[in-house]
Amino acid sequence: MVREILAMHGGKPVREKYLPYGQQQIDECDIQAVVDVLKGDFLTTGPMVQQFEGAIAKYAGAKYAVSFSNGTAALHAACYAAGITEGDEVITTPMTFVASANCILYQGGKPVFADIDNETYNISPKSIEEKITNKTKAIIPVHFTGQPVELDAIQKIAKENNLIIIEDAAHALGATYKNKKIGSIGDMTMFSFHPVKHITTGEGGVITTNNPLFYEKLVQFRTHGIERNPQKLLENHGPWYYEMQFLGYNYRLTDIQASLGLSQLSKLDSFIKIRKKYVDIYNKELSCLSEIIIPKQLPQTDSSWHLYIIRLNTKLLKCNRKEIYEALQRENIGVNVHYIPVHLQPFYQKLGYGKGICPQAENVYEEIITLPLFPKMTEADVCDVIQAVRKVLSFYRVAKN
Repeated sequence: MVREILAMHGGKPVREKYLPYGQQQIDECDIQAVVDVLKGDFLTTGPMVQQFEGAIAKYAGAKYAVSFSNGTAALHAACYAAGITEGDEVITTPMTFVASANCILYQGGKPVFADIDNETYNISPKSIEEKITNKTKAIIPVHFTGQPVELDAIQKIAKENNLIIIEDAAHALGATYKNKKIGSIGDMTMFSFHPVKHITTGEGGVITTNNPLFYEKLVQFRTHGIERNPQKLLENHGPWYYEMQFLGYNYRLTDIQASLGLSQLSKLDSFIKIRKKYVDIYNKELSCLSEIIIPKQLPQTDSSWHLYIIRLNTKLLKCNRKEIYEALQRENIGVNVHYIPVHLQPFYQKLGYGKGICPQAENVYEEIITLPLFPKMTEADVCDVIQAVRKVLSFYRVAKN
């Protein structure tokens, strides 16, 4: 069989225009929603923020939702509300963006990394159990790529050890676990509204919870620790009076952002439907390639498919992941890698986290590539990705005897 010449070797790329791995989908309704706010009385926190929070809570099946300036701020607030402080340990996964661990450090806590499952790439309940000490205060499981973690097992561990669960669902808005929406189950759940996520507010995040005490702490934390409710003031000098009762932050979302979020939320289910459609095409066309492993979805879970990650079987290839990645990029396919294990980052290495503490995560990291997946894509774009993957794998495939 004659192999096509790769673009990186002077051949013609599969497509002329670069296809990113993710991108927002903004329409005229979104633009008009923002313009309406710009013409109104409130630009910062106002009525649109309250409406957006109510809509998110309703969608996720939670009693409360508190919005924040970004997902990292939301995680920080959740750690505060959970009472994380100096000396506390919090178990999380290394297979995530650094924010999932940094939020623990912000509160003076210590991130403890549990290893991942070799098939789902989600945090392993068995590894969580092995990492628990008398200093453990909470667990931050990450619904990696949109695939829900094994919540029953993790909740059992948390209950037995009196631990708080803060779900990092930055990837999982709209996902379900045993027919329950993610965001309605754990003590607190964070969603992100970064442009590559399911819906966007430009930058933004939210915590959902069913706990009124957590809700009150979250609201106060995002506004400098300020309390205005007369019934909760230590003193009251008049109707203008407010108190800063603890050191909080300015982590508020604006009405401009909330208006965009509300408009986007009305299209969320259709966005997820498109993602699932493209995932089905990827699975059908790529599952026959022995050089890669397609994503696995557990029974009784329904991923919202933020990311589509393939795993390379490097034993069947004459190269490593880096060469495959570079070759696909030169074909104008915007592949990515999610993620560099957090404990391998230079900052965490300086804190004493060493290579080898999560061998499964480290092995998976060396073999994964994220393919483009977002609603703005067309089926033709998906076909280009598949064609490029086949082209590159064919070039680097180990010849059979």
